[in-house]
Order: sequence, then C-alpha cells, then structure tokens
Amino acid sequence: MRVRVLGQYLPASVALLAFVEAVLSFCALYAALCIRFQVGVGGLDELAREFGPLWPRGVAFSVIVVTSMLAFGLYNSRQRPQLSGTLARLTLALLVSACAVAALFYIVPSLHLFRGVAALAVILAVCGVVTSRVVFSRVADEEIFKRQVLVYGAGHAASAIARLRRSTDRHGFALTGFVHPPGEERVVPADRILVSAGDLCGLCGRLGITEVVVAMDDRRCGFPIPELLDCRLAGIEVTELLTFLERETGRVRIDVLNPSWMIFGPGFRRDPLRLFSSRALDVLSSLGVLVVALPAMVLTLVAIKIEDGWQAPALYSQARVGLGGELFNVLKFRSMRQDAELNGAQWAQRADPRITRVGAIIRKLRIDELPQVINVLRGHMSFVGPRPERPEFVAQLAEKIPYYVQRHCVKPGITGWAQLCYPYGSSEADALEKLQYDLYYIKNNSLLFDLAILIQTAEVVLFGKGAR
Repeated sequence: MRVRVLGQYLPASVALLAFVEAVLSFCALYAALCIRFQVGVGGLDELAREFGPLWPRGVAFSVIVVTSMLAFGLYNSRQRPQLSGTLARLTLALLVSACAVAALFYIVPSLHLFRGVAALAVILAVCGVVTSRVVFSRVADEEIFKRQVLVYGAGHAASAIARLRRSTDRHGFALTGFVHPPGEERVVPADRILVSAGDLCGLCGRLGITEVVVAMDDRRCGFPIPELLDCRLAGIEVTELLTFLERETGRVRIDVLNPSWMIFGPGFRRDPLRLFSSRALDVLSSLGVLVVALPAMVLTLVAIKIEDGWQAPALYSQARVGLGGELFNVLKFRSMRQDAELNGAQWAQRADPRITRVGAIIRKLRIDELPQVINVLRGHMSFVGPRPERPEFVAQLAEKIPYYVQRHCVKPGITGWAQLCYPYGSSEADALEKLQYDLYYIKNNSLLFDLAILIQTAEVVLFGKGAR
C-alpha cells in the first residue's frame, strides 16, 4: 500500500515511520522542557504562561527533524543502505537539525528556548528515532502493509507486472495471481493463473484481494465490465495497468504507454499559477545558491586555473536542448581537458580519462553544475526538471525512443526526479530509463514536489550518488 506525499507515492510503512518520528520529535521537546525545568506534565502550563505557547516550538522542532532526515534519504524507500550508511545519514541529519533549531530559535524570538533545552531535545529525538528505526526494521516488510493484488490479464501487458524484479518496485503490494481473459495469448507462467469462473468478485473475496489491476492486451475483446463493476461496488479498488505501475515504480513505463492515458489522465499541469510558482522558486533558489556557494565557485575557478594554466578557460558553454526544443548554451565549470571532444560528441564514461584532477573532485561534489544558476536566472532552465541533453544525442534518441521529445514540454533543470532515482546515464538504455522518470515528474509536477526534490538533492550532493 502506498500513500501520496508531495507528488511521490511512499509505502504506507515509510509514511507511518515519518509520522511516528514526527510525533516522537514533538514529544522530545516537551520531555526536554520537563527535564530541564524539573516539572511534571502538569507544570507545562506554567511554562507556557512564562515563555508563551509551547506547541509551535514542538511543531517547528518536529518539522526540522523530519525534513532533515528526508533530505538525507532516510525516507527513501528506493534504496536500502547498509547499517553504517544509515547511521552516517542519521548522524548528519540530526547534526543539521541541531544547527537549524538553534538558528530558528534565535531568528524568531517568539520561538526561543534555552540552549540546554534544545540540546536535550535533540538527544531525546536521537533516542526516539533510533528506537523507531529498530522497530521499523523488524516490521516494515510485514504483509500487513501490502495490498493484495490480482491482475486481470495474462498477456504481454500483464507480464510487465510479473517482470518487476526490484524489491522497491514490489514494496507496496503482494501479487496473488493472474486471471486469463478468454481469447488472450498467455505470456505469464501457467502456475500463476487463477480461475474466476465468471465470478471475479467472488474470487477476490475468497483470496482477500484489495485491488484488481486491469492489464488486458486488447480491451475491445471481452472487457469484463459487469465483473469489474461488481468488484468496485464491493469496495475492491480497480486500477488501470499504467496507473498502477506509475504508483508502484515512480516512473511512467514506456513499454506499455499509450497516448490516450496521457491525454485523458490527470496531471501535466501547466496553468498560470503553476508557471508562476515554478519561476518564483527558480529565482529564489538561484539567488540563495549564489550567495551560499560563491566562495566554493571562486575556489573552483582558481583551482582550474592553477591546474591548466591561467590562460585556460575555467567555464565552458555547450549547446543543449531546452523548452520546446529550442537551443541554449548551458554554463558549467570545465571539468575535462580542452581537447576532450576533438573526435566529436560522446557520452561521459566511468573513470573517463578526459576528466582533469580538479574536474574529478568538482564532478563528484556537483560543483561543476553551479554556474547553471545563471541559466536559471536567465529563464533558460528551471532548478527542477529533466536534465538538458545535447542536440546531437537528442536527434539520435528521438529516433529510437518513443515519447522522447515530450520531455521538452517543460524547462530542463539542474536537478530532477530522474537524478534522484537513477544513476548517471551514459547510454541509450540509460536514456530510456531516465525518460520514464522524467515523464513521471512532468505528469506530477507541483511546487511541493519541486521542494521535495530539492531537499532530497542534498543527499545526492553529500553522498556523491550518480556523479560521473
């Protein structure tokens, strides 16, 4: 079972974990007050009369802790880091939380608390979060959190569900089996076929099915409207295949995509309010990054000059395809040798020999992307969106990958959903995978989804995911 939060479908277990840890953080602040001032729960009213309402402080502290953990990938169900990685992320998240809490309490006087209370609250939050994580690791994979799914279809479309192999894609459901529609070619294994005998609703009742996924190859032949209607009226959710795969995998599957689903389905917002919120976020984020990252940008410029000579360019511009297929020049710090493309455009490879020593560092830390904030301020790019590709590659990919040009219906971005969910792409196969995530973002884009992506990008930068 998945819950939609900020444009993403999170497993119910992860959403429950975030809620529990938010409550624990809220309670940690109250417990810190009781310990610091040596009062019981009944004495909190006296503290409220002396310091003002306490609940806004608790809410602010809770939001900071949960947001920090989100930024460090601690609610990312698409990865299962080792214990050491989880502890490292948790430590960094809580250190950032402590700094953010201290800054907030001093910037907003009405939320001020003693430093000892804030420090004690962080310590108690650590204890609460560690405890919740231990419990979560024991119960998160229990079947109680999963939907029991029955697939109506046994052909090529239905096999898309059978081919889901990644545990993260199957985290939210348990696949009970397939019902073979009359006249459809069977592709799924015979041992997975269930017999409904014309009573699909009865079969679902006997097996405890909570969702039926319609995955027929051809709906014009024997579409079971009465049976599906009985299921729907009995409280069983009926879902189309594409919608199911979008929800469970966080991407739009190209292999089963049809234009009518994109035309008549929800999403793909481009109304004036959405365009305004996107532009406002771009400008504010770019100005903030320029202020914070200016020292790193100056150091990078000097380092490139020292390595390659003071006459060598520190920046380079390169033609990329933007909104509506229009070309623009993207700005980046130069991370490769000046003769890197004497033989024409080519994909960047792992351990690419063209990358300089300084380039290897700034690519790992994503510092080479910082000049692109100028592109954002000029309106060529957004902060969040599909990565802009070179026209040479776009021409090749558009011929081989269906719906590839549709990614140009929004501005390209510095970071994006595909960058969070998939490693660096350096082939046509990678481009196909990333396109599926890009289409998911384009369909579900919103201000809150953009903010969630920006927060989670901190993990990519700090832990070097996907850099090449």
